[in-house]
Amino acid sequence: MGRLLKKLTSSQIIILGFAGLILLGSLCLMLPFATADGHGASFGDALFTATSAVCVTGLIVQDTATYWSGFGQGVILALIQIGGMGVVTFAIAIFTAAGNRIGLKQRSTLQEAISAPQVGGIVRLTGFVVRMTAVFELLGAAAMAPVFCGEFGLGKGLWYSVFHAVSAFCNAGFDLMGAKEPFSSLTSFAGHPVINLTVMALIVIGGIGFLVWNDVKTYGLRMRRYRMQSKVVLAVSGVLILLPALYFFFGEFAGEPLGLRSWHAVFQSVTTRTAGFNTADLTGLSEAGLLIMILLMLVGGSPGSTAGGMKTTTVAALFATAIAVFRRREHAHFFGRRLTDDTVRSAATILTLYLTLFLGGGLVISRVEGLPLLSCLFETASAVGTVGLTLGLTPGLGAVSRGILIVLMYLGRVGGLTLIFATVSGRPNPAAKLPQEKMTVG
Repeated sequence: MGRLLKKLTSSQIIILGFAGLILLGSLCLMLPFATADGHGASFGDALFTATSAVCVTGLIVQDTATYWSGFGQGVILALIQIGGMGVVTFAIAIFTAAGNRIGLKQRSTLQEAISAPQVGGIVRLTGFVVRMTAVFELLGAAAMAPVFCGEFGLGKGLWYSVFHAVSAFCNAGFDLMGAKEPFSSLTSFAGHPVINLTVMALIVIGGIGFLVWNDVKTYGLRMRRYRMQSKVVLAVSGVLILLPALYFFFGEFAGEPLGLRSWHAVFQSVTTRTAGFNTADLTGLSEAGLLIMILLMLVGGSPGSTAGGMKTTTVAALFATAIAVFRRREHAHFFGRRLTDDTVRSAATILTLYLTLFLGGGLVISRVEGLPLLSCLFETASAVGTVGLTLGLTPGLGAVSRGILIVLMYLGRVGGLTLIFATVSGRPNPAAKLPQEKMTVG
């Protein structure tokens, strides 16, 4: 086993780690005592649920609260926690806690897993990530506990508090509100300030990335000293929350009372950043509103976070490049720093990959199921962006369509570039270059 790991690249270890965890989770969910009826789940339902949990997506084919037993829900929560932190990060955290020494190969793999800029200090950064994850999740659970305990009783209320705090922080979108109404998410708490604020805060904190946390810890409010990536993440995240919230407020929920309208607008803007909870009936949105949510789901969160999607930095790099072209500048830049050509090429590649997966999956599902294309694109955007929002289509899809969503969730979590690097690793890079010829574009 040790020799095999030495031969694998960091990218291969990451994708195999996620695949192994999904398989293990599927087997656990197939056990008789994992379901409420004591019969166990079918392999298809178990695989879909485990993939959704590990990939912190939140799409489900069975209601989490009513179909799964307490053991099954515990398995799902464990998969969410490990998948949100990252399989490699979680494994090395346990390895370190046991007093084992972390070698250079493990450090390199960990660097890629959490998108750290360098290997130096990576173990210390991992410890910081684990500690802060525990702190934020415990604070979130403590904030929601009085509400849930008051409604569901002490034991059930505490379990609901922990489950939803972990699910929100990991941007997973799994919920247990099916106990009130199946597949209802957080609609029964649409106007509740504590639940709204706590869940939104956990989603944002989990989605901005571990490196941003480190800058905040190191420099406090002295944002000028943050690394360029942290500045870009905070700026883009703020814009992508504020502008859609304004649209939802004035364009989609105009018929609601002012207070509920405000909560709806902000929550739907935040949750599309790969979280998967919803407090409003999404089937009531206009086509324009659904399209905006699709775009937000594709963008997702930030690198080295619990969120999925193309990432805020990818979109920022593409926009900066476009602006540089408009101004006839040679390089794109942010905050007085120039972007490398590799960054721009990677951003363009990621955009191409996500659009191909999103559009291709939506077209196939629409054709196979005979469903409206926009609704199918909403589901595939939710899957590849590891979001979990749905228009109610997923539980009724056939085996082929569910298989497509499973693949999209997996690729969306491990990352398109990670998969490509794992596939083409070891191939020599030819030294010779072909003749260059100019081609007009646009």
